[in-house]
Amino acid sequence: MTIAVFPGTFDPITLGHVDIAVRARKLFDEVIIGVAHNSSKSPLLDAAARLDIASAVVAPIDGVRVEIVDGLLAQFCEERGVDVIVKGLRGGADYDAELPMALMNRSLTGIESIFIVGDSSLSHVASSLVRDVARHGGDISGYVPDGVVPVVAQALLPL
Repeated sequence: MTIAVFPGTFDPITLGHVDIAVRARKLFDEVIIGVAHNSSKSPLLDAAARLDIASAVVAPIDGVRVEIVDGLLAQFCEERGVDVIVKGLRGGADYDAELPMALMNRSLTGIESIFIVGDSSLSHVASSLVRDVARHGGDISGYVPDGVVPVVAQALLPL
């Protein structure tokens, strides 16, 4: 059985993320969506909310599940017997950002990273842009799976 992990912050999960997860599942027996903390980002949604919404979104996809990556991705992969790390690419900037991480993960664990090119119709969809559109009152429903809009709207309410 080949296990892949598709890591990211998923803040929020987008249609682009779902596209990559579905296509990764066609290649691997099991796909774990790894909801991670990125120290260089300040997420809108806490890890529990990102886990819950991603889990609900991928529930109908056989062989795809969601877990929190609490710490180093390389350690997470070793603990779960992961064979490959999957990363989605929208363009050259994504490749430039992902290549050093892929090399570091291979150096730490020997686990290879596989890049899956995203659907061109979704190449402009990024969680950061979705958050920005939502913060300014724009409609994000065309960029995120069902159920994500109310979670994002709730997170944007003033405390």
